[in-house]
Amino acid sequence: MREIQFREALREALSEEMRRDENVFLMGEEVAEYNGAYKVSQGMLDEFGAKRVIDTPIAELGFGGIGVGAAVNGLRPVIEFMTFNFSLVAIDQIINSAAKFMAMSAGQYSCPIVFRGPTGNAGQLGAQHSQNFENWFANTPGLKVVVPCSPYEAKGLLKASIRDSDPTIFMESEQMYGDKGEVPEGEYIIPLGKANVVKEGSNVTIVSFGKMIPRVVLPAIAELEKDGISVELIDLRTVRPIDYATVINSVKKTNRCVVVEEAWPLAAISSEITYHLQRYAFDYLDAPVIRVNNMDIPLHYAPTLIEATLPNVKRTVDAVKKVMYK
Repeated sequence: MREIQFREALREALSEEMRRDENVFLMGEEVAEYNGAYKVSQGMLDEFGAKRVIDTPIAELGFGGIGVGAAVNGLRPVIEFMTFNFSLVAIDQIINSAAKFMAMSAGQYSCPIVFRGPTGNAGQLGAQHSQNFENWFANTPGLKVVVPCSPYEAKGLLKASIRDSDPTIFMESEQMYGDKGEVPEGEYIIPLGKANVVKEGSNVTIVSFGKMIPRVVLPAIAELEKDGISVELIDLRTVRPIDYATVINSVKKTNRCVVVEEAWPLAAISSEITYHLQRYAFDYLDAPVIRVNNMDIPLHYAPTLIEATLPNVKRTVDAVKKVMYK
């Protein structure tokens, strides 16, 4: 097992799928000549040429629509947004076109397209470049929404997303592109819609996904274990569809749950998880489910305010201790 960067895992997934299927192509701002804003597509123009690694103007609505049209006509585009904050410009093509083709054509047309790029906070980038829209997209029937937490997950989930017949939102973290992790050589696929039990435990379940796992949850678990608290960690992997069964079965064992999510609290993925636990595992809960979310405000520029606003290790540790010692 070798260690490679998150961006390299994504590049391997893209390149392997483009070699496997000539209908797969990559399109977006700076993906070709510049090798990608985050160097995910480094060297891909040289290998695949300008017809399959395509630079676009700064026009998300335009190239998003081109991608949807290509997908409906039998190709498998991967559309890179420089950040998902910019995907709002293309929201009509994603929500009203890509997500609806299967239903509105009575199953005659699928739309096998992947929209990918970074989501969430990436440092001092201000309120317009630091938002999480996972719950927005997950609220749309017809879409699948994937949020990987490591290089291993990134490669396996991206390959599965490219092969899937449904339009898929693939949300990465700008802060994680340089993270290293173990990724096996050769072919592997991680099925969409199946959560991962990252770590087994007996006292409390933590449910999370994406950047929160390496940046917040795993350091919090290390602190909690010093106090003898055994944590079971569930990585959702996909937030549409959600693998409710794995979460519920874990809570039936541990009887307590904390959900950690970078997004704002109103109508969040954590709200959905909490509802399903009280609906289907209420008799097993020994304490109310606690959520650790972004504060309900736009993210400010100052690093002290960023630290105070986002989920962090201390807030997660405190939440776990609250459900343990209520």
